Amino acid sequence: MPSDPTILAFDTSAAHCAAALLSGGRIVAATAEEMGRGQAERLMPMIEEMLAGAGFAWRDLDAVAVGIGPGNFTGIRISVAAARGLALGLGVPAIGVSTLEAQAEGMARPCLSLADARRGMTYALVLGEDGPPVMTDAPDALRPEMPRAPMADPATLAPAMARIAAARLALGAPLPRPAPLYFRSADAAPPKDPAPVILP
Repeated sequence: MPSDPTILAFDTSAAHCAAALLSGGRIVAATAEEMGRGQAERLMPMIEEMLAGAGFAWRDLDAVAVGIGPGNFTGIRISVAAARGLALGLGVPAIGVSTLEAQAEGMARPCLSLADARRGMTYALVLGEDGPPVMTDAPDALRPEMPRAPMADPATLAPAMARIAAARLALGAPLPRPAPLYFRSADAAPPKDPAPVILP
């Protein structure tokens, strides 16, 4: 792995499609589009357009970073599946980054990162202390003394994910395959297969 790897990062965990490219220790390209649906169709063309515009090709990538949530169930599945496929096809590592961690990138620790979970709930993560993210209905009562990260801007998420992935790669430790960070089941589950018909 080069000391300054070229890393593609992307995220579709909410109503957006965002991507960024880090090379030589800096963000050389970034793009984001607000969209309520259609991320599955838009993600790969967006990435290809961004790479071409920056003068890069798929073979130039040393790693892929992806937003694992929390967020939209389908959106997270889209980007995580794309990252796993790209990593396998290109022979590079894929690195999952929480959107809560990405929106607090660069902040002094400890700090609190929050995101809208809808239905009157909020996702929360304390960075700089041990403990997993939680979902709460009382975010204002959760560590009120602690600095809070600003709510995510799609234009800044993917660049932050690329920088976090670069820092993890530099550690040289084994990297687990990215997996969606879910707090609850999907709002709409696919129908179950009908029972087989037994003919006389």
